[in-house]
Amino acid sequence: MSSAAAEPPPSLRDRQRAQLRADIHAAAYHLFAARGFANVTTEEIAARAAVSPRTFFRHVATKEELLLGAVQRGGAAIAALLQLRPTDESPDVALAAAIVGRVESFDDVDLQNWRAAILTAPELLDRVTLLGATDRTRMVELVAARMGADPGTDSRPGLLVQLSFAAADYAFQRWVRDPGHQSLARDVSDAVAVVTNPRWH
Repeated sequence: MSSAAAEPPPSLRDRQRAQLRADIHAAAYHLFAARGFANVTTEEIAARAAVSPRTFFRHVATKEELLLGAVQRGGAAIAALLQLRPTDESPDVALAAAIVGRVESFDDVDLQNWRAAILTAPELLDRVTLLGATDRTRMVELVAARMGADPGTDSRPGLLVQLSFAAADYAFQRWVRDPGHQSLARDVSDAVAVVTNPRWH
């Protein structure tokens, strides 16, 4: 496995900020699920999280970000996981493992609460994607490096990224909309496995 410099442990301030953000998200998920996304104000979320509106907006820009932010930031996390995969691992297998690893990092309780919350905002569901435009170029570059290919002249790196994330997003959307699907990680793993193929090696 490729080596990576050990990151210093988070400071007390960083841990407190992370806990505050978690409290705000938990408050929002509870209120959205109970009353509907459109019927909840940012002031009500702040009050339930026991923070001032000013503190709320230091951590969250909009209500939409509470539901979409963590998912939309997933591309950077997946890129980091991809870089940690064994260097001799094929690009399709490495990318699939990185995507599944990111999904497995979600807390089960938070994930179920998030699903209940976002189902009250159907207008946001189509914006749920694991790879935003800002992370796409970086992901293609990482896959191309594993292939030993030039993404400017070889379409395979871009195609693999596009197909893998399309499969993962399909599984994510299916899981969100169907309460009968309890394991998001298993759904995503099954979906991206369809894309793995020796043609990418």
